[in-house]
Amino acid sequence: MSYKPNKEKLTVGENGRISYVDSVFNGQGTTMAGTNLLTLLDDITTLLDDIATMSKVATKKTAGVLGDDLALNAQQVTGVTADRELPVVWAVAKGSFINKAILVPAALLISVWLPWLITPLLMVGGLFLCFEGAEKIIEKLFGHAQQEDEGVVEQQDLQEYEKQKIKGAIRTDFILSAEIIVITLGTVAGATLVNQALVLSVIAIIMTIGVYGLVAGIVKLDDAGLYLLQKAQQSGGKFKELVGKFLLAAAPKLMRFLAFAGTVAMFLVGGGILVHGIPVLHHVKQGSIEFVTDLVGKTGELATPIIFDGLLGVLAGGIVVLMMELWRRILRK
Repeated sequence: MSYKPNKEKLTVGENGRISYVDSVFNGQGTTMAGTNLLTLLDDITTLLDDIATMSKVATKKTAGVLGDDLALNAQQVTGVTADRELPVVWAVAKGSFINKAILVPAALLISVWLPWLITPLLMVGGLFLCFEGAEKIIEKLFGHAQQEDEGVVEQQDLQEYEKQKIKGAIRTDFILSAEIIVITLGTVAGATLVNQALVLSVIAIIMTIGVYGLVAGIVKLDDAGLYLLQKAQQSGGKFKELVGKFLLAAAPKLMRFLAFAGTVAMFLVGGGILVHGIPVLHHVKQGSIEFVTDLVGKTGELATPIIFDGLLGVLAGGIVVLMMELWRRILRK
């Protein structure tokens, strides 16, 4: 096979003469460019495949926290007027994106420069969740705080009330997002920094869209039921009428359940963070699981970790509430 020199490739020698580059042949440059492009595409495909695999593993590991996140955020929008539910959810979702935009680079930097700081920061967040949960229980038990809240809502501007709800929801989301990101970071610890950043970004975006999309759907269930009833009255559809009535009846019960589940989730997540952060508690938990499992079998193995985390969360929250109350009284004096 013979090659023709590429007459367009010229060089100028030291003697000033112009000569052709014989090493460059027609078709060879095109072949090399094509090979390089295919190699690049193969590298990109491999990178995307690695990211997809790591994201899938991270999603499985964070599924429990995501369930808590969903319950908590659905609970946070209760008490808002029906026409303001979606704007409030959207405002919290935007705040959640900002949280993750802060947390993802911060987690990467801390993991590189100050890895020892991750656990203490998470534990502070866990204590805060326990504190919020304990406050809600105290309000339910004693009632006066709840009555005061209702009086405040009547007196203050509704816009200000919404702002407070949104701030509270974003604050809680920050802690849960931090835990999700730390769990994800632990999953991809062996990957390159670029892969870690990409996986964290993918998880942050997917989780935020998924959680707040579901929250928006949950808070508008009653509106969907009302819409189906109106359509059934117009067209006479029996099935639409049944579904509409079911949704209207189920929506308030679901919201009450989510309010309860959200409070429980605060203790479970907060207690779980404390257990993972304090080795002694972790050993006590493992010993409790083994002891209960020997007594009642598999059921004990499944139930004991949940009960342990929950009770620890209640205890820690109660202690923090007590300390905060004592601090308030000291300041008043």
